[in-house]
Amino acid sequence: MAGTPTLQPAQTTAPRRRAGLALALAGLGLVLLLNAGCDQPPRAESDPGFRLGGYVESGLLDEISGIQASHRNPGVLWVHNDDGEPRIHALGPGGEDLGSILITDAVNADWEDITRIPGGQRDLLVLADIGDNAAKRSKVWLYIVEEPGPGPDGRFSGEVPVVNWISLTYPDGPRDAESIAWDPLKARLLILSKRDPVPRLYSLDGVVALSEPDAELLFLTEVSSLRPPDTENDENFGPRAPYISQPTGLDISADGTQAAIITYRSLYLFQAPAGGDWAAGLNTPPLEIIGPPHKKEEAVAFEPDGGGVSITTEGKRAPLFEFLFEIEDVDPVQ
Repeated sequence: MAGTPTLQPAQTTAPRRRAGLALALAGLGLVLLLNAGCDQPPRAESDPGFRLGGYVESGLLDEISGIQASHRNPGVLWVHNDDGEPRIHALGPGGEDLGSILITDAVNADWEDITRIPGGQRDLLVLADIGDNAAKRSKVWLYIVEEPGPGPDGRFSGEVPVVNWISLTYPDGPRDAESIAWDPLKARLLILSKRDPVPRLYSLDGVVALSEPDAELLFLTEVSSLRPPDTENDENFGPRAPYISQPTGLDISADGTQAAIITYRSLYLFQAPAGGDWAAGLNTPPLEIIGPPHKKEEAVAFEPDGGGVSITTEGKRAPLFEFLFEIEDVDPVQ
């Protein structure tokens, strides 16, 4: 394995001011264009702020379950399928196929999300093999690789080895999870469970993630801020209504001041409280945006500048949505 880089928390762990979210909805029409063969019509209540950027071109991607914006390769989005080859795919902002990279010494049993650990000389990508629908896996895995660069033709190809792979256990028994994010304020990874009645948040120290072969996650808190289903959702979602508030993706902005959770019904945006503790921040009242207008959103990622998020879903020719917001300075939540 490669040498382990030293991780440090962000310089400011208690920002005096943080980014506020002023939604930029002007001129953005309601997106009604869906995947061919979609078995559910557009949801009328979907917010008009979602913009359809394009469709995933690669025929190898049929069940995307994670997305991460590159900071080293401008305009590149990293995605992966939730099983099959241990491979990451590079997309352009409109879903253009920019190639793929095979991860050696890795197994894709149920990859459910991807996140980025920033570094001075290199960024690392974390592939989270944490899916466990029946909550029966005694261990789940993270595969950490150095983010690759493109070839002379601008495309991505070849193989990269893992920097570290680590097996994880939960302190309270197996959990299904589809969400992982890097917390830059505390230099740790956060994993949010999916199928618990109230999602449970766990953490893993960044140095441990990069250096140890196994570890036990630390339970932080339950996350009770996501709105449960209601009777209107029974009509819109049918038999899927009980599951529409389960988190399927999580991301934290590069500066640590904003977080996003995606569910089948809604996008939730959070702002870090004073002290920058996301265990508390994810339990503050979020801004909920209904949508995007698709049936099964699975992945969310902040854009590098923090000015919006990208969202995608399962299925071939999956749509890529973008939700933009303006940044303003506001006082921290006390």
